[in-house]
Amino acid sequence: MRILITNDDGIGSDGLRRLAEAAVKYGEVWIVAPDGERSCASHSLTISVPLDVYPVDYKIEGVHAYKCTGLPTDCVRIGANNIMPEHPDIVFSGINNGFNMGMDIQYSATVGAALDAAMCGYPVVAFSEGFRGDNRESAFGHQVTDKYLPIVLEELLCNKENKKIKTKKGSVLNINFPDCSVEECKGILYDRKVNTTPYVDYYTEEDIKDGGKRYTIHWVDRRPAQEGSDVEAILNGFVSIGIVNNIC
Repeated sequence: MRILITNDDGIGSDGLRRLAEAAVKYGEVWIVAPDGERSCASHSLTISVPLDVYPVDYKIEGVHAYKCTGLPTDCVRIGANNIMPEHPDIVFSGINNGFNMGMDIQYSATVGAALDAAMCGYPVVAFSEGFRGDNRESAFGHQVTDKYLPIVLEELLCNKENKKIKTKKGSVLNINFPDCSVEECKGILYDRKVNTTPYVDYYTEEDIKDGGKRYTIHWVDRRPAQEGSDVEAILNGFVSIGIVNNIC
């Protein structure tokens, strides 16, 4: 099996490495990822400048890694069409540092790259987990992701009848792992719909020199979530698995 992996957190991301380590057990892994963070680039594509790609010594046997000066969507297209000797059997995007669920999905470059892969005809999965910023390290580390990622990949990639986890042609299988302890995680919820509660944020304002203003975005917690949604699953301590439909 040929697996192409990209992300929007960049080639040095911990989530990318952990996904590659888990995926290489199932076949040959090719990573083509941005050379730096490209979060919230959505489904953007680079058209005005050439893109440079460099090999990376990734130090995982069976993994061929490259970094690209472009966006995650560029990485999928270049990886599948130019870097890999044959087209991928499946495309993975992630593991993103931060959830990709509800209306936030429209901004996500993790899901944007996955949607482009789906549009190109590949089976595709996006993986995301709770955010860990510079000043916030989860007390739980990656406990839930580390436990459930192998379970998800085994179900997804092994040949067996009556699979619970399946890709859908032209769409993205979107998986989010909750940020809690293994003991608090209640398992996996399948067929989660995208929560459509309106996106809420606000900007704080401060004066800067030369009469300018500086605005910083802040997000508002959305509760309660819609029944049967991805956001509801995460808020209640479940792994959320659902389909995000493409525009085509």
